[in-house]
Amino acid sequence: MAKRRSTSPRRSSSINGSRISLRTLCLVIIISAGIWAINASDGCKASSDNKVKPVCEGAYGNLMAVKTNPSLPSQEKSYTGMDLSFNPRLHVPNWVSWELTADEINGSAARKDKFVSDPDIEGCSETWDYSYSGYDRGHMAPAGDMKWSAKAMEETFYLSNICPQVHSLNSGAWKKLEEKCRKWAGSHEKIYIVCGPIVEPGSADEYIGDSRVWVPRRFFKVVIAPYSTPALGIGFIMPNGKVTGGMQQCVVSIDEIEELTGHDFFASLPDELENELESQANFAKWELSSSRR
Repeated sequence: MAKRRSTSPRRSSSINGSRISLRTLCLVIIISAGIWAINASDGCKASSDNKVKPVCEGAYGNLMAVKTNPSLPSQEKSYTGMDLSFNPRLHVPNWVSWELTADEINGSAARKDKFVSDPDIEGCSETWDYSYSGYDRGHMAPAGDMKWSAKAMEETFYLSNICPQVHSLNSGAWKKLEEKCRKWAGSHEKIYIVCGPIVEPGSADEYIGDSRVWVPRRFFKVVIAPYSTPALGIGFIMPNGKVTGGMQQCVVSIDEIEELTGHDFFASLPDELENELESQANFAKWELSSSRR
């Protein structure tokens, strides 16, 4: 018995050491789990302005990806908050895509109206191409959707994200649709948006500036809320001018826009869900689902 007592302090020290190690390990696990939970709930958003927003490979894969019409010249680039395909022949984007979440619409980054050419993009227009042209520098991905990051906001002013737009569209129905999408993002937590010009060259084509920037006659926008119940999809086609009757008169299905543009949107969705969302053209359903949340 005496011998066991004499060795007990050494055993106690070993046990206490193990307990300390165990506590430390538990703390590491708890902290790590907390960090993971914060990141997981952040919608795959970049944690600093120096990082590109990670591709969100969620349950349905990368929904920002677009299969570009193979007949169009295309240079693709990922920015902090948006992806795009640029057409170096026409000097405008083929399409621009981005994810918009409920928390992102409440960001505080200040707007900076400084348009610049992107030196990484072949054929990108210059600021003076738009001077005295009679057209606005129309954002495809709007600066207002990137308030969560000063860098993402700044990059929306790259001319690779810009098309010539008639002022009545840029400040009218197009702007109102951008505001509507922010409202939908707040209601549905997460939506995916793709927009751009409908490339349909013809005898009436118009160009501006020394770069000969092509002036689109129509624009498209497609929106899905794939994680909502029910999941929703909708498309819009707007003329490059005054929109009579407002955005509701411009509603079409995503299928119709794919037929017109030759692009394939949201291909990573399961076929049944993709077919369902891309066949919808019901503005009232989006409004009703938003009012219920």
